[in-house]
Amino acid sequence: MIYKDFQGEKISRLGMGNMRLPTVGGEPGSPIDYEQAKSMIDELVRSGVNYFDTAYIYHGGKSEEFVGKALSDYPRESYHVATKFNLGANPDYRAQFAEQLSRLGMDYIDFYLLHGVGDDSFEGYTGCGCIEYFEEQKKAGRIRWLGFSFHGSPDTLRRMLAIRKWDFVQIQLNYYDWVFGTAKEQYEILAEAGIPVVVMEPAHGGMLARLNEKTAAKLKAMDPERSVASWAMRWAMGLEGVQVVLSGMSDMEQARDNIATFAEGKPLTAEERAAVEQVAADYRTDVSVPCTACRYCTDGCPMGLEIPKILAAYNASKVEGPWALMDLAKLPEDKRPSACIACGACTAACPQSIEVPKYMAEMAEAEKRFRR
Repeated sequence: MIYKDFQGEKISRLGMGNMRLPTVGGEPGSPIDYEQAKSMIDELVRSGVNYFDTAYIYHGGKSEEFVGKALSDYPRESYHVATKFNLGANPDYRAQFAEQLSRLGMDYIDFYLLHGVGDDSFEGYTGCGCIEYFEEQKKAGRIRWLGFSFHGSPDTLRRMLAIRKWDFVQIQLNYYDWVFGTAKEQYEILAEAGIPVVVMEPAHGGMLARLNEKTAAKLKAMDPERSVASWAMRWAMGLEGVQVVLSGMSDMEQARDNIATFAEGKPLTAEERAAVEQVAADYRTDVSVPCTACRYCTDGCPMGLEIPKILAAYNASKVEGPWALMDLAKLPEDKRPSACIACGACTAACPQSIEVPKYMAEMAEAEKRFRR
């Protein structure tokens, strides 16, 4: 395992995220499969991993309990735990913090974060008094290092950095968002401020571990022995300002693959970095519908559907995940994808001959899942 110094502490470059733990029967929302998840932690500890990330809301509040129990077999000074205050879950930060210590069965938390600071939540986090309270807890030794996880714009990130000297910041950082999102700008803001970065979503929620066959083949051709996911991990570890790369492992195979990647500790070469950024561009093209929003299709739609808007949501879902379609549920029922009658007038009018009814049918199936 490779390590990096953090204020005199030796921290493993690989950290375990505990948001996507194996569950009983493999069903989302089911209880954590303790034995399977515990065996993963034991394997990671044996391999030298000493950073374990959780949060108040993960697994319905059970992730913190699991992490505390699973790590209780090891000396407290041998590992580092990160968890987060979630304003939306319980704005009483005093009560939430006390509950977290109880759940974890610990007297202190190593890395403590404000959870999911963004453009909409900035005022809530900065105006409620929680930062001042957590600074008091840090002075009292119940928090060792204070930071925040971030899901917002670069401007809001700059506003957060102006408030105090944060010990670390956690951002979504991967080679796809580096090219097509604001990850590069966020990273550079933190690098300029000299703040260590904890990486979340290095594989973009698993997307970069599940590239389609055509795109994945390009990476396999360069190195057939490596997993597709390992390219994303190696990309992240190669950034100088990155302290820890979190991986939300769900099974032992993923854990062992990550262990092998971080035991080797071999970042991407400049040539390989250029290759994965091209892979990101190719993947974006492969999964997207080439709609230019010319609106030739809308005039002839007998149902009056906003086809370009709906297709934009479809494209977003292929990158961000199926939850990107949830906004379609806000449309009137007769304006959703399920209202499409597959007449084909849209395809006939489309300069790209996009088979719109096919994508509408796919989204209609997603609608059904969201209603369950």
